[in-house]
Parts: sequence; C-alpha cells; structure tokens
Amino acid sequence: MKSSLRLAAVAGLLAATAITPARAQNFLTGPTGYESGDVLVHLSLLGVFPMNYASHVGGALAGSSVHVSAGVSPELDGSYFLTPHWSLQLIAASSRHNVWVDGGAAGKVKVGSTWVLPPTLTAQYHFAQIGPVRPYAGLGLTVAFFYAPDASSYLKENGLKMGGLSTAVGPTLNVGFDVPITGNWSANVDVKQMFLVTGTHVAGSIGALTELDPLTVGLGVGYKF
Repeated sequence: MKSSLRLAAVAGLLAATAITPARAQNFLTGPTGYESGDVLVHLSLLGVFPMNYASHVGGALAGSSVHVSAGVSPELDGSYFLTPHWSLQLIAASSRHNVWVDGGAAGKVKVGSTWVLPPTLTAQYHFAQIGPVRPYAGLGLTVAFFYAPDASSYLKENGLKMGGLSTAVGPTLNVGFDVPITGNWSANVDVKQMFLVTGTHVAGSIGALTELDPLTVGLGVGYKF
C-alpha cells in the first residue's frame, strides 16, 4: 500500500512539473550565464562535518571508536570555465577539529586536536540557468593534510604524545548553485561529500584508523572576472 502511494506521488510530481525530453535537453545544453575563459571566485564560510562512519582503535584504548568534531573555516575557491558548461574548481580552506575516542574501557577520552588542509580539485558541470538560479554538480579529488596536532591534557598527564593523522586521499561529490545579485556579484551555496580514511597513533602505543567522510557546506559570495 505504501509503495503504491509513493509511486502515485512520484507520478503526480512528474506530471505536475511536465518534464519533457525537450525541457530535459534544454536543462543540459541551455545558457548557463557563463562563457569559456570566465573565472569565478567565491569567498565563503565553510562548515565541515565529519561523518565518523567507522573506526578501529588498538593498543591502550582498544575497543573504542574515534570521533572527530565539526569545524568552521573561511574558504576561498576559484573556478575556470573551459566551456559555458564545464569548469575546474580548486578550493583552499583550513579548519581545526577535536579528536576523541569513546566506547572502550576508559570511557570517553579526548585525544587532542588537529588542523586539516583539504585542497580539492573538482570538475563541475553547470546546468542551464533556472530563473535566477545557476545549478551545478561535480566530481573531484580531495587530498587532506593534517598538521599541528596538539595532545589533550589526559595524554600529557599520562606521558603520551599525539601523533599526526596520516594524509588522506579520496573522491568528492559536489552540488551547488549560484544566484546573480548585481553586476558580476553572486551568492553561492555549495555542498561537498568527501570520502576520506585516515589513521593516527599516540606515542606508538595507541593506533587508530577512522573513516571521516566529511560533509562540507559553504555559504558565500562570488565574483566573476
């Protein structure tokens, strides 16, 4: 019964929006508001939300799971348009995150904090402009560098040091849209899902491997040159 209702709802939605082959073709090939050679720069406030899907901890904290906190950072990105539809985007941002383990015999233990620099190169496809909205989707590659680790007071009191997290490399999915405001200025919303696995150690006695898979959400302004 529920499946039938869902199918009916989807059919009704498709009928209401009247998605025809001609409209679908225009969405893929219609005017985007950009030209070959355009450069689009965004300055955004970025939220970084690690998903912490899976982790493994060994040594003194065996049986625990790793958790990495969310972070906030300014972000600067630049896109170069190869065609009116295709662009290449590179981002620069750096955020600070707390790291702790939980679920083992020691309970919840803060390991420390670390900074991450995740340059991401993304190939983006810009769809035809819908009213004032210029949507896009992309696929990219992220290389996450973790630096400046700082051990928590718990580790320091027990004579341990926090090892750095290993560099992580993984694919990234991207969706977003720009909305022209005035002249060459626009507002931007951008979402990226990164797939990253990293490992760390504490003075060689505690090893950890965690699947971060951070989701990033950016809100900002753009300028087209």
